[in-house]
Amino acid sequence: MNQRPHAISEGSASVMNPEPMKNPPVKAKKSRAGRNLPASIGVGVGLGALVLALLLAPTVLFLVFVMVVAIMAEVEMARALARIRIKLCLPPLWVGTIGMMLCAYLLGPEGLWAALLATLITCAIWRLSVGPSKFATRDLLATCFVAIYLPFLASFVVIMLHNPHHPAPIILWIVITICNDIGGYAAGVLKGKHPMAPAVSPAKSWEGFAGSLVMCTVAAAIAVWVTGTPLWAIAVLGLFTPVIATCGDLGESLIKRDLQLKDMGHLLPGHGGVMDRLDSLLITVPLFFVVSLFIF
Repeated sequence: MNQRPHAISEGSASVMNPEPMKNPPVKAKKSRAGRNLPASIGVGVGLGALVLALLLAPTVLFLVFVMVVAIMAEVEMARALARIRIKLCLPPLWVGTIGMMLCAYLLGPEGLWAALLATLITCAIWRLSVGPSKFATRDLLATCFVAIYLPFLASFVVIMLHNPHHPAPIILWIVITICNDIGGYAAGVLKGKHPMAPAVSPAKSWEGFAGSLVMCTVAAAIAVWVTGTPLWAIAVLGLFTPVIATCGDLGESLIKRDLQLKDMGHLLPGHGGVMDRLDSLLITVPLFFVVSLFIF
């Protein structure tokens, strides 16, 4: 791999350069899946309680929460990508994150698309203002990828804040997506024998995927019974959620393997980093946004 200067100082602007993410010291596994299960459950319950409290509060508080989480995840991604000498254009990305979510909140999908375009253009101008570099294209493409992967997808949650049945669609999205993780984890630990993609994620098994399908279908059926929504939602949410969530999980695993990281961060005990918790949620939110337009 070509070596690259540690920092770029050309021009009046500079691309922020966080310290590369490091893998933690190797410790004995806490479970067959390699996680500290009590810590994972405790953090998960705590996060769930926080999100529920914010969903029941004025919507602007949840909007701010989503902004903060997205920016934290962007910093995490920047540290991870710094391992291979990629530098994200963080300042315009942060401004674009706030802009996308404000436009989504105030103007809906049309405003979100316009804000995304403005963010990508601004990031390009920012990177060009730094000065010529043979790594400029790689930096810019990575920044554009993160802009779409994080704030753009997360903004669909912001749009759902205006659903007449709020907070039901968002709770449905969180619960069914988490059931995908729980079902996959339980079935994978107990019965997992046939890896789905051993080169990407050796712990991900077909048995775990079957557990995700069952758990998501049960959760979708309960949700339909509780909310009185159409029966077809069981098939759509029960079948498509595990497929899309698994693709999101494998996609993040592919990025981590390329970066030679076990976790994207260490902020959440038992989970890893913010991105390790968001991988499935981010990729499934457009599905729930579209479905919510028809069932609520």
